[in-house]
Amino acid sequence: MQRKKPVALVCHAPGILTNVKAPNGEPIAKGGAVTGFTDSEEAAMHLVEVVAYLLEDVLKEQGAKFSSTANWGVHFVKDGLLITGQNPQSSRKAALTQLDALGEQGIRT
Repeated sequence: MQRKKPVALVCHAPGILTNVKAPNGEPIAKGGAVTGFTDSEEAAMHLVEVVAYLLEDVLKEQGAKFSSTANWGVHFVKDGLLITGQNPQSSRKAALTQLDALGEQGIRT
């Protein structure tokens, strides 16, 4: 993102955002619109007690504007260069959005 290139993260991959700081030292997702695997999807899979943390909760605690749709539904969010998808079902839409963003920058895909 510092190189002004679009970044796409889907399902649990947005978890990387919980450990990345912006140049001002704040969480990189603070104030940004994001999505990722939801707490209710973790519960449906009986993983709440297994995973290290609940992604939705941590991103919200860090000040991100987390949005979602029904469990297993297709949902993605594009906020500037950051593209996030809620779950594996959202992968195609997130990938196509990233390809479009690359094309807008004149990068051949």
